[in-house]
Amino acid sequence: MNLTAIKWNSDHLTLLDQRLLPTKIEWIDLFTPTQVAQAISDMVVRGAPAIGITAAYGMALAIKTGVDRPAAAAQLLAARPTAVNLRWALERVENLGDDAIEETAIAIHQEDIANNRALGDHGKSLLREGGVITICNAGALATGGWGTALGVIRSAWNHNPNIHVYALETRPYLQGARLTAFECAQEDIPCTLITDGMAGALLATGRVHAAIVGCDRVAANGDTANKIGTYQLAVVCAHHNIPLFVAMPTSTLDTRCETGKDIPVEHRDPSEVSDFRGTPIAPDGICVWNPSFDITPAHLIAGWVTENGMWSPPGRSPFDVETGNDR
Repeated sequence: MNLTAIKWNSDHLTLLDQRLLPTKIEWIDLFTPTQVAQAISDMVVRGAPAIGITAAYGMALAIKTGVDRPAAAAQLLAARPTAVNLRWALERVENLGDDAIEETAIAIHQEDIANNRALGDHGKSLLREGGVITICNAGALATGGWGTALGVIRSAWNHNPNIHVYALETRPYLQGARLTAFECAQEDIPCTLITDGMAGALLATGRVHAAIVGCDRVAANGDTANKIGTYQLAVVCAHHNIPLFVAMPTSTLDTRCETGKDIPVEHRDPSEVSDFRGTPIAPDGICVWNPSFDITPAHLIAGWVTENGMWSPPGRSPFDVETGNDR
């Protein structure tokens, strides 16, 4: 698996412009932390782990260009408020000497790839032969490489090629259609694309045995912020007795947030809903509500798989992979 979205070149950062996929592959070179922050905000790069890696490299560029470190960190932190990996990466380099930041950023990138592979190995037994549904993109494009939720699917598929992915398109930004389907096609992983509104009908057919999603932040009690549409997928899964798992790198666990109510939810430009690539698809001036994430309550989640194995919030028994139940 050689698909990557982030390349460090010693004196600059190169990002795959994910806004153009799957029809166009174009790389963007960034030389300053301001450019990096703008790329994060504009979703040139997206996905919580990838945002954290990119922010760390942004701080390395601050050193190389002589930009004030606190100012650069504040600018990067403000780029997207929900993904806690952004804050986690910035705090990891905050108290380091100037000469250690680039090395640490590279280490964060490499560690993420290794952690994703470990997470995939721990989670692959959660998915058996047949259909698995996912939303958004939590694959190599959203991370340093391999992926979280799609990484678990990738690991499971390598173990059992009879797994079939059902990818929700993920309106309004279409990460499922543009990115998850793209990754699956690159590796010939069987994949069927459906619209977000088709999830309930699909689950009613019995073709899907599990759901697995990524996360941008998990509160101490297990409430999980992920791409908008995850909550309604969890509700429909619960109705059909289908377990929904969260692929959660431990860097995404935010114990400072007691519950999901404490997680900030980013609201994005109304044009992402009212327009499609610059073409209006709704009446001019119509009111738009466009939260980029929703919060799935912990009780709707069967289990959280990390690079260290299964995690559970305090007071809850961990998920037993062998029996398919809480212990």
